[in-house]
Amino acid sequence: MPDPMWRRIAEDLRLKIKSGQLGSNGKPLPSELELRETYDAPRNTVRDAVKWLVTRGLVVTRPGQGTFVQKDVDPFVTSLSAELDATLGGHSGGYLAEVAARSRAINVSSSSVEVQSAQGPVASELQLGADTTVVSRHQKRDIDGKPWSVQTTFYPMYLVEMGARSLNEASDRPEGTVWCVEARLGIKAAAPTGARTVSLPSRDGSKQPDGARFAVIEIVATGHDSSGQPFRSTITTYPADKNRFKMVVGEVPPPAGIKFCATGRRLAPLAIMHSLT
Repeated sequence: MPDPMWRRIAEDLRLKIKSGQLGSNGKPLPSELELRETYDAPRNTVRDAVKWLVTRGLVVTRPGQGTFVQKDVDPFVTSLSAELDATLGGHSGGYLAEVAARSRAINVSSSSVEVQSAQGPVASELQLGADTTVVSRHQKRDIDGKPWSVQTTFYPMYLVEMGARSLNEASDRPEGTVWCVEARLGIKAAAPTGARTVSLPSRDGSKQPDGARFAVIEIVATGHDSSGQPFRSTITTYPADKNRFKMVVGEVPPPAGIKFCATGRRLAPLAIMHSLT
C-alpha cells in the first residue's frame, strides 16, 4: 500500500532539508501556499506533512512568523554518576567542569522559591502525606545562550522550621543547599536514589525549558539522610534534542580537560541514553 500523500510530502521535504536544498540554520520553509502549489496538495495534507517535520525537530513553527528549518544543535553530554552532587545536578563542580572543558558557556538563573503543597510524585518521593507543605527551588540553565534544562528541588517545610531557613530564601548559597542542611541541622546526605523517564511533549510546550514541543528526558533524584529518610527530591527536565547522557561509575581517568569531578572520583562510561529526535 503506498504511503499517504502527506507522508510522501514530508519525506521529500526531509530529504531536501538534509541535503541543504531548503537551506539550514533558521532558514524559512516555503509558505503553506507555496507548498500546496508545489505538491498540488490540499491545505490539511500540507499541514500534516509540516507537523511530522515539527515532531522530529527538523523545523520549528513560530506563530505569526512562519515555519523555519531548525538550527543545528550541538548536544551537550552530561555525565550521570551514583554520587550525590553529580546526580542531583545544580551547581555541582563536576557539571560546571564538564561545560568548561568543552569551551562552552553556562548560565544558571537565580533560584525562584515557592511554598506549596506536596502532590503526586513529590509527596511519594519525600514520603509525605498529601498536602504537606514543601519548599520548591526552581532554576533554569542555559548553555551557549540556549535553554538546556530546568530543575526544581523540593524540601519538606519542617526543615525550614527546624532552622534551615536559607531553603526558603531566593538567594543562592555558593556552598549549596545540601551543605546548608548539614551545617544547620546536622543532616548528612547519603547517596540518592533516582529514576529516569522519557516524556512526550506537553500540548502547550510548557514542560520544556524553551517551550519547544520535543520529547523530554526527566530525571528524578531523591536524597536521603544517613538513616534513609528522604529530605529532598530534585526533578530535572532536559529537551531530548539538545542532550545526551552518559552513565559513569568506577575508578578510571576522567575525560581530557576535566580537572575534577563532583567527588574527586574518576569516571567510566557504562551506558549512553541517546536523544529521541
